[in-house]
Amino acid sequence: MVYFLCFIIFSIGLYCILVKRNLIKIIIGLIIIEYSVNLVFILFGYRFAGRAPILAAGQTIKNMVDPLPQALVLTAIVIGLATTALLIAIAMRIYDRYKTFDITEIRRLKG
Repeated sequence: MVYFLCFIIFSIGLYCILVKRNLIKIIIGLIIIEYSVNLVFILFGYRFAGRAPILAAGQTIKNMVDPLPQALVLTAIVIGLATTALLIAIAMRIYDRYKTFDITEIRRLKG
């Protein structure tokens, strides 16, 4: 059920990318897709009533949460923030040049 909700969030982001003509809305759709994928990775490592993977001397944990997806998502968040900042900077430069965020208008004004 939760994976289906992640798919719905992914579909909303994909809709924004494919249908919208505003550059800012396309960037927001890309961000939504990124966070839905991050949520799926976090859910892969989740265990019901799981414990943190912190071991003491001579102790074993039977139901441990997998820390690898958490580390991957943390890295993906940092990379996603950098790419989002780059996309916004490019969108600002496009707006300075063409005075619009509409991609059909930008294509028409290309020259």
